Amino acid sequence: MVIAPLRETNPICAFARNYNHVSLAPAMQIKKLETPVIIIGAGPAGAAASIFLTKHGIHHTVIERAVFPRDKVCGDACSGRTTQVISKANPAWLDEMRAMPHDFQPMWGMTIVSPNGKSIDIPLATNVASGMAKGFVVPRLVLDNFLFEKIASPFCTVYQGAKVGEIKREDGKVVVWMTYDGEEYEITAQLIVGADGDKSIVRKHFQGDDENEKTTAIGLRAYYDGIVGTQSTFIELHYFPEIPSGYFWIFPLPNGKANVGIGMLSSVVREKKVNLRELMLSTIKNNPRLSQRFANATLQDKILGWGLPIFTTEIPVSGDNYILTGDAASFIDPFSGEGVGNALYSGMLAADAIKLAIEQKNYSTAFLKKAYDDVFYLHLGPELKQNATMQRIFGNQWFFNLFFSKADKSKSLREVISCMFTNAELQKQLRQPWFYIKVLFNR
Repeated sequence: MVIAPLRETNPICAFARNYNHVSLAPAMQIKKLETPVIIIGAGPAGAAASIFLTKHGIHHTVIERAVFPRDKVCGDACSGRTTQVISKANPAWLDEMRAMPHDFQPMWGMTIVSPNGKSIDIPLATNVASGMAKGFVVPRLVLDNFLFEKIASPFCTVYQGAKVGEIKREDGKVVVWMTYDGEEYEITAQLIVGADGDKSIVRKHFQGDDENEKTTAIGLRAYYDGIVGTQSTFIELHYFPEIPSGYFWIFPLPNGKANVGIGMLSSVVREKKVNLRELMLSTIKNNPRLSQRFANATLQDKILGWGLPIFTTEIPVSGDNYILTGDAASFIDPFSGEGVGNALYSGMLAADAIKLAIEQKNYSTAFLKKAYDDVFYLHLGPELKQNATMQRIFGNQWFFNLFFSKADKSKSLREVISCMFTNAELQKQLRQPWFYIKVLFNR
């Protein structure tokens, strides 16, 4: 279904239809524009929403505060869900990524290390010889710009370096006031997509300042060169005794570099008054499992931090005339901390829901819940709930050590753990506390 193109209600506005600089005549007044859909944010969630709206033939406007290419503080690891969504958008894009080995590092699995030093390798693909890794590690500076460049189309208008001033819902529509290149705009749409991260102004407008401290984690990221013993195909998650309710990671990048970081629940950081940067550097210097590996490693840039709105339970992620995606909807995986794949997936589903809403001219809470919330939670809810359970259970380091000590002596239990991210039937069991009790007392 092809929707009518963006309509200019002010004739003095020359409105470009791609992501290049928008050419504007000198303004005498606020520019008033109309478009079927507004997307706030052009990161992975916003880019996916835009790409799939274009596939549906729906005109839309993307408003982005930054100017690409821009960095995004992140662990840089992208799961198989990332490649799944990109492949659905255009399989040739994955070929482009594979042709950039200096940027995209294939990821075949993960190594999880318990506080007492026991480790389990979890393959994320069964056929390494195929050369088709399920996931990859790539700096967000590269990935986000790669995706951003893909949204250019006759159906999409993008404003970079734009500031959203106010959002209102009036007469069954959404109105956004924006400042761009010294000009003021008033843009009206039937639907707005919040793809604007953990501090989402879309979420705050429609749902209020609903930040739940218990759902938030804090992460620090740094880039290092010259770490010894880094597997080039597996990411590493280390659960150290000195990092309660969190973990330390090493994610290998091309050319011998790695994304290194630490993440903890913000409630624990506040309660224990943790200086996360000092803890990270102290762990690297003094932990016997890391000190030798980092002895000749070089910190490449500043250590930067960001907030992680992790999933804990199903919450409303849409309502009258709006949809939340990615970090704005708290879709970060509670166990691994990965959010790119879920952001892309939610952006894709948001575009599908918008297509239905426009076709039926229904932008109500009830309709969008059925078309978006219910669909997302049907497909990803079980996995997120499983990983939320695992995060809570393995937050107890005594239990974590006991569980992995059992696995160290049991081949069958190691196989169970290695399949926990790929076996759907096993994932159902992992959400039940009795499964862990049974494992501990019957192995």
